[in-house]
Amino acid sequence: MSERVLGIDVGGSGIKGAVVNTRTGKILTERYRVKTPIPSTPKALSMAVSAIARHFAWRGPIGCGMPGPFKQGKMMMASNIDKSWVGVKAREVYSRATGCPVTVVNDADAAGLAEMSFGAGKGHRGVVLVVTLGTGIGSALFADGHLVPNTELGQIQLDGKRAELRASAQVRKAKHLSWQQWSERLEEYFGALELYFWPDLIIVGGGVSRKAGKFLPKIGIRTSIVPAQMRNEAGIVGAALSVRRKDRHP
Repeated sequence: MSERVLGIDVGGSGIKGAVVNTRTGKILTERYRVKTPIPSTPKALSMAVSAIARHFAWRGPIGCGMPGPFKQGKMMMASNIDKSWVGVKAREVYSRATGCPVTVVNDADAAGLAEMSFGAGKGHRGVVLVVTLGTGIGSALFADGHLVPNTELGQIQLDGKRAELRASAQVRKAKHLSWQQWSERLEEYFGALELYFWPDLIIVGGGVSRKAGKFLPKIGIRTSIVPAQMRNEAGIVGAALSVRRKDRHP
């Protein structure tokens, strides 16, 4: 299989794509971005993904990360995209639209794959949690390098609310929380994850990880917790890597 894969990261506000070398994790082209259509229905998103493929004149394999879990190819829950995606086989929708073979993966799992392969998790054994803090909270769980797919750990309950409604990066901005106030909420959240999974390492990603020094040192848990290294490239690179993993593990 070719090492070159078009990786596409579907987000609630934008859809980004680039050609990736899956052996090295390097992005080989300038990233191309289009706005996420409103409403973000299967038809509308498939047209946007097809536009990205046309931009690169792409005829090879495509890996696509989407905000939601998948079971037997079907999207089980839609986070930050139109609810009409629930029950839809996204791979088939995108394959028809692009004329290319498409692999679809949960977007947080994609970010985790990139981080474990080329970032802060590279070479780490044991249990590793990759948590992305953004509009919501995404998660990817690894045991000795093997992905446990579709963990939605932003959905766990904290004080009677879903964790991502208390501790996401968006909540920090919306409620004008200080870094100290937000870190207290994060400590509660990561402390709960620690009791559930007893991880050996927690990697924190999302755009806010660029400011990790403002909040990670304030989080007092037993587990080593470090910022992600792949940052804005994680979703694209990880989506591309999902194609390689499928090829190795059909």
